[in-house]
Amino acid sequence: MSCERGNEGPALEEELESAAQRRERWRSVYVIYFTMFQMSLGFSIVLTGVWPYLDKLEGGSSSKEALGLAVGASPLGQLIASPLLGLWANRSGGARAPILTSLIVFVLASLLYANLHMARPHAHRAMLVARTLVGVSSANVAVARSYLSAATRESERTRAVAGLSLAQVLGFVVGPALQAAAAPLGPGEAYVESDLAPRLDMYTAPGWINALLGTVNIVLFLPFCFKERKIAAREAMIAQGKDTEKEALKALKPDLVSSWTLVAAFFVLVFNFVLLETLATSLTMDQFGWSKRQALEYMGALMSAGALLACAVFALITPLTKLFEERALLLWGGFLLTGLASILCIPWGPYGPPLAPPEAREAGGGCPARTQPWCLTTRGLTLPQFFLGYTCVSIGYPLGVTLIQTIFSKVLGPRPQGVWMGVLTGAGCIARALGPVFVATVYARRGPDATFGATATFTFCALVALRLVYARLSPRGAAAPPVALELRPLNCDKATAPTAPTANVEH
Repeated sequence: MSCERGNEGPALEEELESAAQRRERWRSVYVIYFTMFQMSLGFSIVLTGVWPYLDKLEGGSSSKEALGLAVGASPLGQLIASPLLGLWANRSGGARAPILTSLIVFVLASLLYANLHMARPHAHRAMLVARTLVGVSSANVAVARSYLSAATRESERTRAVAGLSLAQVLGFVVGPALQAAAAPLGPGEAYVESDLAPRLDMYTAPGWINALLGTVNIVLFLPFCFKERKIAAREAMIAQGKDTEKEALKALKPDLVSSWTLVAAFFVLVFNFVLLETLATSLTMDQFGWSKRQALEYMGALMSAGALLACAVFALITPLTKLFEERALLLWGGFLLTGLASILCIPWGPYGPPLAPPEAREAGGGCPARTQPWCLTTRGLTLPQFFLGYTCVSIGYPLGVTLIQTIFSKVLGPRPQGVWMGVLTGAGCIARALGPVFVATVYARRGPDATFGATATFTFCALVALRLVYARLSPRGAAAPPVALELRPLNCDKATAPTAPTANVEH
């Protein structure tokens, strides 16, 4: 085999991996896709059911403050655990152990969620534990993304990341649909003292489904199926003619102003989306007088339709970027539509919302004026308003979140982006944790006017900030290749073994 760079095509392929190793590598990538799908489904399948489930467990005396804590516990657990799992993966040099451990925690947390009635009268505390453990286990997403970056070649990266994003979106599509499909099971019988028998109803079904899928995922990560094949750093070392991977992965300093602006904008975008997803069930029960079962069925169907619309938006992003500049699409497609969604969720109806019976405290049949005095003074939300607002966020969010990550990567330039991507992911985790708390502190006490007025303000402030740094959001120029790189001979003694150990470089 010739060692000249001019003959590197077939030679480089052989040097990197054999055909059998390539098949093993991509089979493991598909397992990573399933993990992303399962963790997204595990989060979305309970979104519409947490509130009525918690209210039933508490005997109708639960509050929206409790809802905010229950939903916010998951992203908080993810925020705390993500760097720890990432550190574990870096130190161990592999993804299998941390991901397998997190999946075991996920299955146990899901079983706890499906059997919360056994913890009464402390079911609320048990739900907090279950949701926190689900968040801790979902930190494996960071390890999965890191592995995907290490296990794909540069020419494969776009396709691989697109597949990962699609798996995540499909998880959000299927989750609410499964929750809606479980609605015919009904809420089950009323809880009684010392009720220790497992139950299957529309509230516990998501927990059982998550436990089953988590068990399947554990099996897929066993050595007979998942084989770690890392290739990216080795490819960079060979392509650049370097002696070590660290030399090949030297970083450039990013534009800190535009980078932090994009991080803040990403936080605002995720905050808006999670707030509406979290609040949607209780908002529709308050504003339209829907029962718990109606809200569960209707919102499950609406969220699934919105996720399908988001899938279509993901598919259209590439052709749209050929017609319009990415930065313009981000501002006027992503953030403008998301801001309009908040404005449309401010009640404009000619009459007030339907009021719940005077003795009602929470959940179903109208707005409970006893615990939410603003029900007596606010206007009612109309269905066309709500549907139009949900459509806007279903288009604006996927457009904005995809373009932010794309532009963010380009602004950082050709450098290892693991730390910065961790910062971006952390901003999303904080938004997911604060969104539900915002429901408790603002919506329950001040109503939808203050809630969605505030989110609209945040979104348009982010839009203005991005417009101010618009010129700095363009991609950084790629570094020039080394002089006479094409004529530089390879060191064949170093490059003969495809599975040679490589330096542990953090991505």
